[in-house]
Amino acid sequence: MAVHDAARPLLDRFLAALRTAVPLEALWAHGSLALGDYRPYRSDLDLIAVVREDAGADPAARERLKALHRRLHREVPLAAKLHCSYVAVDRLAGAGLDHLTWAHAELFSRPVTPVTRRELHTGALVLHGPGPEGLLPAPPDAELRAFIRKDLAEYWLPTTAKKRLWLRDVWVDLGPVTVARAGVTLREGRLITKGEALDVLAATGAPARLVADIRDRRYAEHPARTAPLWRLRRATLAREYVRSRIPVTLAEPDATA
Repeated sequence: MAVHDAARPLLDRFLAALRTAVPLEALWAHGSLALGDYRPYRSDLDLIAVVREDAGADPAARERLKALHRRLHREVPLAAKLHCSYVAVDRLAGAGLDHLTWAHAELFSRPVTPVTRRELHTGALVLHGPGPEGLLPAPPDAELRAFIRKDLAEYWLPTTAKKRLWLRDVWVDLGPVTVARAGVTLREGRLITKGEALDVLAATGAPARLVADIRDRRYAEHPARTAPLWRLRRATLAREYVRSRIPVTLAEPDATA
């Protein structure tokens, strides 16, 4: 898969700057960019940088990376969607370890999830250095399923009690799609794109107007503005779909069961 034309200038600039900031071994893209479902200014640019030393343990490296990202954020509008985790070579095999990450305009630590590691093994876009094979262990199927089940039960299901969250586009766009993607992975053992998840939503009882609303915001050249009354109704539809669909998804047998 080639780099999307709209993202190439930013990624080239980021790679050049990154090589001067940290001892870079490899740079991989996953998610929409790697899977061919990338939409400029709507999709995140999800990256993993493999570095020789743990950047999270080096205050000077942290400051260099923070300055790099902030400069890009100021100068390149598309960089607001660029997220990157910095993983030391000797920590790649440590499932569950936290790694320094830039996302949502800040530096913090978080793990590289089993879903991300599976994405990297099934369709990484290698931007620099060697690919994930031989460096990053693939997550066992049981680990992947356990992570997805926990995420649905302990994160997404509780959010359905927080009504105000669902008035925001990001929750409407992400919640139903996440549940649809999770269901396919649990049932069939494969990962799908957000675009493919919209078809799954339609087949699993999501209201047609809700699916059309999410699709429009992701793919339409000029998405329609959301009227206040529809925003309220849409929040209820999205929240109720997620709340009702998660127990069904968790009750279904796994792909290898």
